[in-house]
Amino acid sequence: MRRSFRSALLLTLLLVAAWLLWSGIYKPLLLWLGVISCLLSVYLAYRVGFFDRPTGLHVLPRLPRYWLWLLGEIARSSVEVCRIVLSPRLPIAPRVVELTAEPKGPVGQVILSNAITLAPGTVTLDLHDGKLLVHCLTQGSADALTSGPGNRLSAELTTG
Repeated sequence: MRRSFRSALLLTLLLVAAWLLWSGIYKPLLLWLGVISCLLSVYLAYRVGFFDRPTGLHVLPRLPRYWLWLLGEIARSSVEVCRIVLSPRLPIAPRVVELTAEPKGPVGQVILSNAITLAPGTVTLDLHDGKLLVHCLTQGSADALTSGPGNRLSAELTTG
């Protein structure tokens, strides 16, 4: 009980800090609405059992490295998709690839799935039993997906 209270308090503080940083408007009504939304989010997290298991807050120190890699991948794939779309030949070769997720837990698998979908030219269609079904715009994006470091980095982010 004491551990879940600390986790709930930490999550509340993180949500309030993020809300304050991202809103940029500090009028009393909006501050109260922000506090209420943060508390409602923590209450809903409590109701779904978020605090009954390890919360995943241990990944915070590893997030900057992962975010930098992800931003680089998004930028790289954005340029690639722009090049394909602007080419008069429109060199696409769509395909669906099945990828086995290296992260073993559901959180890591969802993080991997979302990272794939964030990168232009790839969309995760399905995630079931650790297998991801991904639509890729080109053979090159399919090859990068299966041999690239994203799967490993997502697993490293969520383990430990």
